[in-house]
Amino acid sequence: MADEHLRARRRQALALAYRDGEQAPRLVAKGYGEVAERIIAEARRHGVPIHDSPELVGLLMQVDLDARIPPQLYQVVGELLAWAGRLQALQK
Repeated sequence: MADEHLRARRRQALALAYRDGEQAPRLVAKGYGEVAERIIAEARRHGVPIHDSPELVGLLMQVDLDARIPPQLYQVVGELLAWAGRLQALQK
């Protein structure tokens, strides 16, 4: 039952990529429904942390694929990427 509830709430998903030296993170995948579920499954398969933030996802879904995120979102996305990095370091 809990999985069904989470699945219903995650009807949209996206993936960001950032490499040291790049100007800003890029949106590398986004989708709704089945595509969103595949994005989430791939993240899990590769051990990528998943963060559930409907408001942020809603804003980032407006960004074109392979485009850099807008400057207005640098701080919040930077904090999220720092959290993900710390989480991955703890799991090693």
